[in-house]
Amino acid sequence: MSEPFQEAGHGEEYLDISHALKLDGADPLASFRSRFHIPTKADLKRPTIAKPNNEPLSDECIYLCGNSLGLQPKSAADLVQVFLTQWRTKAVTGHFVEHIDSPLAPFLHIDDDAAKLMAPIVGAETSEVAVMGTLTANLHLLMCSFYRPAKKGEGRYKILLEGKAFPSDHYAIESQIQFHGLDPKDAMVLLEPEDQSIPILTTERILQIIDQHAHELALILLPGIQFYTGQYFDIKRITEHAHSHNILIGWDCAHAAGNVDLKLHDWNVDFAAWCSYKYLNSGPGAMAAIFVHENHGHVDMTSSTQKYTPRLTGWWGDDKSSRFQMTNNFVPRPGAAGFQLSNPSALDLSAVVASLQIFKEAGMSELRQKSLLLTQYLEDLLTSEALTGPNPPYRIISPREPAERGAQLSLRLESGLLDTVLECLEEDGVVIDERKPDVIRVAPAPLYNSFVDVYQFCRVFRKAVDVAVERKEFKAGAQGAESALSNEGTTSSLEAQTE
Repeated sequence: MSEPFQEAGHGEEYLDISHALKLDGADPLASFRSRFHIPTKADLKRPTIAKPNNEPLSDECIYLCGNSLGLQPKSAADLVQVFLTQWRTKAVTGHFVEHIDSPLAPFLHIDDDAAKLMAPIVGAETSEVAVMGTLTANLHLLMCSFYRPAKKGEGRYKILLEGKAFPSDHYAIESQIQFHGLDPKDAMVLLEPEDQSIPILTTERILQIIDQHAHELALILLPGIQFYTGQYFDIKRITEHAHSHNILIGWDCAHAAGNVDLKLHDWNVDFAAWCSYKYLNSGPGAMAAIFVHENHGHVDMTSSTQKYTPRLTGWWGDDKSSRFQMTNNFVPRPGAAGFQLSNPSALDLSAVVASLQIFKEAGMSELRQKSLLLTQYLEDLLTSEALTGPNPPYRIISPREPAERGAQLSLRLESGLLDTVLECLEEDGVVIDERKPDVIRVAPAPLYNSFVDVYQFCRVFRKAVDVAVERKEFKAGAQGAESALSNEGTTSSLEAQTE
């Protein structure tokens, strides 16, 4: 990062759009924005996906929803087309033959190429990553390997998770417990914040609960970044603490991969899983990925008792050199690749690879540096009294320490404002994410979002909040007047009866 870019500034000048333009001008990653399709305001409002020939020019929308679905890389269509051509012209031979004019590997190896690109994003050795399946299915597969509970009363059988876990994670853990014949009400240990009005789980609180239940915990499964608040958990410290009690620990990195600078290998994480359609920009429901630490990826087939981590198996996890001999003698590939089941969709992986190639060029460390500045700039504008007044009708519920959060800031609005705020933001071409009844999630993604995006959002958001407050006060006043008239009518009726 250049010196001017490192200094976001906190003087009065940062309240003006000229400061945002200055920051964008000093951003060494700014050119990556042009590598993505950014919908226009007309695109979002049009009832068709096709653009009419006579449609007037329209500004790009302000897209701050990469925590839900990343934007499409322009190269995705190109690589998908390459796949279609390879399939069309080479048919089954496309599995095995290298083509000098194709940027895609043969179908047999396309997932391995994706793993090479994915591994640096999460701080892993290539052998520790497999690009496969979907997030929740992968969590189930990993828990089949790493959740091996004893019977109640005979050892460790509980799983520690957060009380406000993403529903899919909660369901997966609950059903795994039931699958083993245990009662989720007894076997699920739910982490809750000490102060329910502040939805942050401090590291100390997490370590305390681990200590409290250590003798019963067979597994811990937590999010790298919490979806609701954007809190970035201290993965290294929590993992070390779990291991000090000989407890296996896994991480759902759906909101962390491509967002923060992970070091899953160095932190000794046992396993992790993540999707690729949020910050990794691979498209809705695109191929997900897993991490299995090399400590659990060893395969020893030399002894009479074959040794490798237990797992549900499929032929794509079988040794490549003998896979097509059809011996029905499963020999797992070392590392995470041995946890794969079915051959992956090469069509799907083409889009995944398109995005991962961009990450390789940009670098996760550099992206994280820009992300910290973008989100700090967002916080500065949202909390500037000069812009918001002394008592804004919202508060930030994400951690205020930059190192303890990802790109996302979650804002809790005063009751009754959300619907109007969303209506106004949509009308002005702003795309964010909401969580009923009163929270919006705003996530500037460093690959394609700019400081001007952040500035324009804050301007539109401030206006939307003012409109929402005005409508709420008007509605309250109207209801008060209606109530007064109703009471007056009741009094008159009673007086008439008395007379």
